[in-house]
Amino acid sequence: MNTITSKRFVVRKSLLNTNTNITFTTKKGKEITYSHDKVFSIMKDTLTKLPCWLKYKSYTASNNIPMVLRDKELV
Repeated sequence: MNTITSKRFVVRKSLLNTNTNITFTTKKGKEITYSHDKVFSIMKDTLTKLPCWLKYKSYTASNNIPMVLRDKELV
């Protein structure tokens, strides 16, 4: 299991199927840990259509996790 500490929520194509957990701290100071692969599977349909994903193969959010992931088991 790989673990990454980040300053923001991130999903990257290069991290798919790498069994990686990512921990980041929101602007309000809440620490969130999530499984990259689990998050990608939940967001896949929307994520793969976003311009940032099509161009950079990456999605980031600096303030919090996306609404679709809130109140879900992410690890």
